[in-house]
Amino acid sequence: MATWLLAFVGAAIAEIAGCFAFWAWLRLGKSVFWVIPGMASLAIFAFLLTLVDVEHAGRSYAAYGGVYIVAAILWLWLAEGVKPDGWDTIGAVICIAGAAVILFGPRANA
Repeated sequence: MATWLLAFVGAAIAEIAGCFAFWAWLRLGKSVFWVIPGMASLAIFAFLLTLVDVEHAGRSYAAYGGVYIVAAILWLWLAEGVKPDGWDTIGAVICIAGAAVILFGPRANA
C-alpha cells in the first residue's frame, strides 16, 4: 500500500476518533477526560498529514478530504450501526474521484 494512502487512512481514523471524543463528552454526557485522548488523536491526525509527499499542504488537505468522507461513511455504518444508502455511496465515490484528480493530476510546473 502506498505511503500516502496509509497516511490518509491513519489520519482519517485519528481525526474521527479525536472528534468523536469531543462528541462523546459534549453530546453523550461522557466524562471531560474523554478530551485528553481526543486531543492526542487530533495531534496524531495533523502529524500524519505531513507525511504525504506533495509540494503544498493545501493540496494534501484537499485530497485527504475525500478519504475522510469515505472514513466518515464507514464510521456511520460500523460504529453507529447506520447502513449507508445509495446516496452516501455515490457521494463517497465522487469524493474519492475528486481526491484522485487533486493528488495525481498533471501539473504544469511538474
